[in-house]
Amino acid sequence: MESESYRGYGIWGHAILQLEDILQPEQYAGSGTITRSNKLIEGSGVLGHFDTEEEAQHAGLDWARAWVDSRG
Repeated sequence: MESESYRGYGIWGHAILQLEDILQPEQYAGSGTITRSNKLIEGSGVLGHFDTEEEAQHAGLDWARAWVDSRG
């Protein structure tokens, strides 16, 4: 999990290891979360599947920044 402050919100990028088939390469589901004053504001759900943990986390952070930006 990676987090940062962005325009007064706490934003989080999550990577969830996918273990559907042990013979397949590891993949990570990415998602994002937005908080303000330690309260959940919005969650993305799964944004896609990524080859690395970092890519999944960055997708979540990108989604969260876009959500905040769309609110003005």
